[in-house]
Amino acid sequence: MLDLSMIRAARERIAERLKITPTMSSTRIGDAVDVHLFLKCENLQKTGSFKARGALNKMSQLDAAARARGVITVSAGNHAQAVAWAARSVGVRATVVMPKVASPAKVAASRGYGAEVVLFGASGIEAFAHAHELERERGLTFVHPFDDEVVCAGAGTAGLELVEQLGDLDVVVIPIGGGGLISGMLVAIKESNPKIRVYGVEPTGASSMRQSLDAGHAVHLDALNTIADGLAAPMAGELNYEIVRRYVDDVVLIDDDAIAGGVRELLMSAKLLAEPAGAAATAAVMTRAIPLRGGERVAAVVSGGNVDIPKLTSVLA
Repeated sequence: MLDLSMIRAARERIAERLKITPTMSSTRIGDAVDVHLFLKCENLQKTGSFKARGALNKMSQLDAAARARGVITVSAGNHAQAVAWAARSVGVRATVVMPKVASPAKVAASRGYGAEVVLFGASGIEAFAHAHELERERGLTFVHPFDDEVVCAGAGTAGLELVEQLGDLDVVVIPIGGGGLISGMLVAIKESNPKIRVYGVEPTGASSMRQSLDAGHAVHLDALNTIADGLAAPMAGELNYEIVRRYVDDVVLIDDDAIAGGVRELLMSAKLLAEPAGAAATAAVMTRAIPLRGGERVAAVVSGGNVDIPKLTSVLA
């Protein structure tokens, strides 16, 4: 099982190529719900999201045979970009499978980082299946977006930074897709300071982790429906479910209207451009979906900022 030592080792491994992202206060949003709110700005990380952390940690540990074969992954966008960037940085060929409805900006960015982009299927569910077919046909190494200890350890480095930057926090709020970010950050935070409460946030139209906790095992979804494409994973990872089950205080659901409100408020109040997935944690604080007490020190993770202009225009309207 992933532990704090693995996350610390990951930080040493990837530190030279990645940013220590800033943590900034957001007084206006915090005052509206009577808390001291801070934002962990992973939208300012390399490739525009936290995903670069896990992807680089994974690429840095591939053996010579795996590097020679090349890697393949599946993603709606942010993980695809991160794997493409990380693979190029270590001289490995990358193939990324993305659903046909993927953000054009994320598709273009993945190609720009040098990856072969394969567009397949109407959703992440179909794209996942096709990626595994190509893995077998081409003999590639599959880089899972979230159900992988090495990837999660990289993501967890954001948790180490957050604790060091802000000290005695009361609450941390983290968005959930398949569970890679929250898994790594939960281990980093809870094993550093178990008194900090950690809440996960999912869209109502992509609630794999909430359903997994309710069912008592990791579940697969039959359909996805949310503007937060970065959180639209078709399943909760097995590893991720076990870590979340062990450590999380709760996982809450919010609808797309709330998420859109988070995007608008982050742009107007904090001057931060967040994609819908990146705004989900802030939106959960804004709408009081998270149980908070007056005066608490709360951090929300802004997990990514890769948003198409048409989608942004629609959200802002």
